[in-house]
Amino acid sequence: MKIHILMHESFEAPGAIEKWAKYHDFPVTYTRFYQNDKLRDNIDEFDYLIVMGGPQCPITTELECPHFHTKEEIEFIKQTIAKKKSLLGVCLGAQLIGEALGAKFKHSPSREIGVYDLTLTKEAKNDPIFSTFPKKFAVGHWHGDMPGLTPDTKILATSKGCPRQIVRFSPKIYGFQCHFEFTPESMADMIKNNAQELNHYKNWPFIESAETLRKHDFSEMNNLLFKFLDYMESLVSKNSH
Repeated sequence: MKIHILMHESFEAPGAIEKWAKYHDFPVTYTRFYQNDKLRDNIDEFDYLIVMGGPQCPITTELECPHFHTKEEIEFIKQTIAKKKSLLGVCLGAQLIGEALGAKFKHSPSREIGVYDLTLTKEAKNDPIFSTFPKKFAVGHWHGDMPGLTPDTKILATSKGCPRQIVRFSPKIYGFQCHFEFTPESMADMIKNNAQELNHYKNWPFIESAETLRKHDFSEMNNLLFKFLDYMESLVSKNSH
């Protein structure tokens, strides 16, 4: 399976996603917008598109962030969906996939930064992969927005601070507002590059301190991510035969 990853910032890294891909020897290519990379011309060069997060939101302008080209990226995602590819959006990535499907992102009821529990919904019982997950489990969070919902979107998991944590836009397209992919290394980068945000929201109910964030063990949520990615790989493999 050939994977292509869209990265908006160096510190919003694929983390454990890369570990999984390397373990399976899956080739991974990147568009690093923060290095002013251009979007690929040939969508057929990859099987699975992963759109990572970033401090931007879908309405961030090029004046506010010169390397973030919302319209171009949403159009690229639309073309990828039209080619019937599999997609995963993480955080901002989930919101951009929603936008490409005509669903406008929304502000989350509460900003969340830390490791907090998700609870699966009744809809998750009918999902081929999340029906095999624990009813409640801890994942990483670093967000203030959430993806929009199309008429066909299923909400699979919620948290106390955000009602749209895991969504399934279609059988091959999922959105994670949360972060299964955090590792100690990627968390250190997030803390380093978002210190001002941590300080600004430190008195909010779902905001952990830098010290607390550094102490987390991310291995359990990473293992759940690997289980999900194994499932997505099986879909890609099945569709290629």
